[in-house]
Order: sequence, then structure tokens, then C-alpha cells
Amino acid sequence: MLDSRPPSTVLNYYNAYYCPVCRHGEISALPLMEAFSCNFCSHIFTANLDKQAITIVDSQLPLTWSWTGKRWQNIRSVQRFQWGYRLLALGFVVLPTLVVAAGAYLFPVLPDSPLAWFSWFWVGLTFLSHLVCLLWLILEYYQFPLSLYFEALRDNLLSRLSSLN
Repeated sequence: MLDSRPPSTVLNYYNAYYCPVCRHGEISALPLMEAFSCNFCSHIFTANLDKQAITIVDSQLPLTWSWTGKRWQNIRSVQRFQWGYRLLALGFVVLPTLVVAAGAYLFPVLPDSPLAWFSWFWVGLTFLSHLVCLLWLILEYYQFPLSLYFEALRDNLLSRLSSLN
């Protein structure tokens, strides 16, 4: 198949590309397989060279990215469920916070009591705890290697500091 793009911008098994998941490692072809693997986050991708796209295979959700020649572009394969998930996530964070806030508003404590601040502190804690749970679920679902990402940032910062000295 002949392609009108220059060879350097075409997705093939001979070049290495940056990882679309962690954006730190490089994906390259696995030996004796028609697949790519990241050397940083260890995700495995299958390639469709005709469509210039890769799909992650070690995740529950088959995320697909298309190679534009310079960067990866996300292809939304599950767009019909996207708004439902967003509303569910918003409800998971906002609804319990509103219930606790309604309790704090409707049943106020005496203003001169020593723990008068605690009810509104509890509202904020409810919001933050549900938000942290939601972020944790997102990180687990997409299998983003957060610890490896922070380790790479630390190594990058240390290398920059050592180059200044």
C-alpha cells in the first residue's frame, strides 16, 4: 500500500513513539509480535497500520489513539456513554455533600459552642473524600501509573538541579 505521507510520519513497527497513556515512556514493537509496548508504564497496544491507530489491550476499556504524524489523537470509541458517566460522577461528589450541607444548615449548632465550626468542616470533608474516591476510580480504571509518573518527575527535577550546579 502506498501512502502519500513521508515515511517519518507513518506509524510502523520500526520506529519508537511516545506513549499516549503515560506521555513519558516510548512505545516500540514487541519482538515477534504485531504489538507495541511502553518501556515506562508497560501497557501493551495493538496496531492497525491501515488506519494509523493503536488500541490499548491490557485495559477494560479499549482506548484507541490515531497517529497524526507528530502526536497521538484520542478516538472516542464509547462516546454515547460519556455524558452518563459524567453525570454519575458529578452526582457521586455533589449529592452527599448537599445532604450533609442541608443537615448543617437546617440543624445549626449554637454559635457560641466550642465545636460550631465542625459541621461545615464535615461538609468540606465529605466533598473532598468523595472527590478523592472519584479520582482514585478514574486512575484505576484507566490504569495510569501515578507512582511511576511522580518518580519520573522527581528524576527530571533532580537532573535539572544537577545540571545547574
